[in-house]
Amino acid sequence: MRKSPRLQSAQADQCKHLKDFIRVMAVLGIESSCDETAVAVYCPQRGLLAEALRSQVDIHAEYGGVVPELASRDHIRHLPRLVRKALAESGVPGPELDAVAYTAGPGLIGALLAGAAVAAGLVQAWGRPLIPVHHMEGHLLAPLIAGDAVDFPFLALLVSGGHTLLIECRALGDYQVLGQTLDDAVGEAFDKTASLLDLPYPGGPALAALAAQGQPGRFALPRPLTSKRSLDFSFSGLKTAAMLLVRDTSAADRADIARAFEDAVVDTLVKKCLWALADTGLRTLFVAGGVAANQSLRQQLQVALEPQGAQVLFPPPALCTDNGAMIAHVGSLRLAQGRLPPCEVPTRARWSLADLEPPA
Repeated sequence: MRKSPRLQSAQADQCKHLKDFIRVMAVLGIESSCDETAVAVYCPQRGLLAEALRSQVDIHAEYGGVVPELASRDHIRHLPRLVRKALAESGVPGPELDAVAYTAGPGLIGALLAGAAVAAGLVQAWGRPLIPVHHMEGHLLAPLIAGDAVDFPFLALLVSGGHTLLIECRALGDYQVLGQTLDDAVGEAFDKTASLLDLPYPGGPALAALAAQGQPGRFALPRPLTSKRSLDFSFSGLKTAAMLLVRDTSAADRADIARAFEDAVVDTLVKKCLWALADTGLRTLFVAGGVAANQSLRQQLQVALEPQGAQVLFPPPALCTDNGAMIAHVGSLRLAQGRLPPCEVPTRARWSLADLEPPA
């Protein structure tokens, strides 16, 4: 039986609407704020489609820290290859992307410019929107990449090599900083203490591995700024106390010192998170940044929050350090919810989360 032209036309329209419905958004994200060169393609409906990453650890290890000029040159050298790799793995051609997002700051200015230049060239070639992303907003919302259905508002703890922040997150782009470090960031304190213990760079994971072998309670180290109810942080004094302990003990005590240091950091972070939850009345805590991969911190927060009827969410460990997925993810949120920034390519070495604005 032949279909009538009207029925054929109606079915064709249905097919067209179905194709429109199942079409997925895809955003390319470029991260180059420090010493990780990362590109990813993210789709809100299907999750992370592809990720390409190059670590510069081997380059900077001999210097004991990141050398900005070397980081910038390596980004420039490898970003085009990583873009091609991510696009090939995602199956999304560049001209069919919905947008290109890149880390606009904060970070090393030369490294930021490397990623921004590549992103600007891609959107010029493909005719796509360009979305600058705040590096810490990328970390902040990384727990959502796994698909957890969590609504604003919530509390966030950002712990990395450059930042230690407690933030009340009211909406996308609407963040109030409740507490921050007055000196060293927690990740920096981990790395510097690891160096005192003659551990390899990067020091944070190495110190955590050594701490797992240590005896708890053998050495006592201070819990900074916890004698009064403050949401700010300070880790320089703790680092100094660890330095004096290393000086006055033998190499055989290194694991116990590492354990004492890690316990002091974790106790401090957990206590301030509990204070912030109580002060704000929030019941959900996001924890993100490189130090969020620390297993002791994860375990202690889960134990502490459960009796309070609160939940804590972490990104997968692979997404705790700098990555392209978090930049593509925030780019997709910004694209879906409204106002895009002007077409210029801004980069900012210093940039407060409080300066962000919600989408229109």
